[in-house]
Amino acid sequence: MIKKIDNNLQFYFVNNFPSQKKVYSFNKKLFFATISIGANIGNCINRFKTLFQVLNRHSLIKIISTSPILKNPPFGFLKQNYFYNAVINIATSLDLRAFFKYTKNLEKRFQRVKSFKNAPRTLDIDIIFFDNLNYVSKDLVVPHYDWKNRVSVVLPMSRMRVF
Repeated sequence: MIKKIDNNLQFYFVNNFPSQKKVYSFNKKLFFATISIGANIGNCINRFKTLFQVLNRHSLIKIISTSPILKNPPFGFLKQNYFYNAVINIATSLDLRAFFKYTKNLEKRFQRVKSFKNAPRTLDIDIIFFDNLNYVSKDLVVPHYDWKNRVSVVLPMSRMRVF
């Protein structure tokens, strides 16, 4: 199902987007993370469905909830296809650095190539929140430095239950 918001924005409601599940305990400490995902190359919706299955199969990650998928115009570099974006709430026993490394490996697995800032992409994964941590390094800032100003994060997040 597609729900049009205006001429430039529309939500897609597809298998697992949105979804919500109960959190089951792990044997290790549990962290809660919110990630945003985005893509605008190829069949993005099917890629998101595949990503959902990959995340769901990881023994140290459990998906709590997902937003519907938002189709929205690009920003920064404007001469490219519209983006598809969603937000996923996760419980994990991976610490922040291990989780970040895992998300970067997922981007590579889904053939992400970083050619320039705001370039078209097969999959982008940003860590928006990780527990209540404030973390800054040369390659990672949590909470994500600009999440409040991104329609691609705020709108999907507004359509899901948060923990």
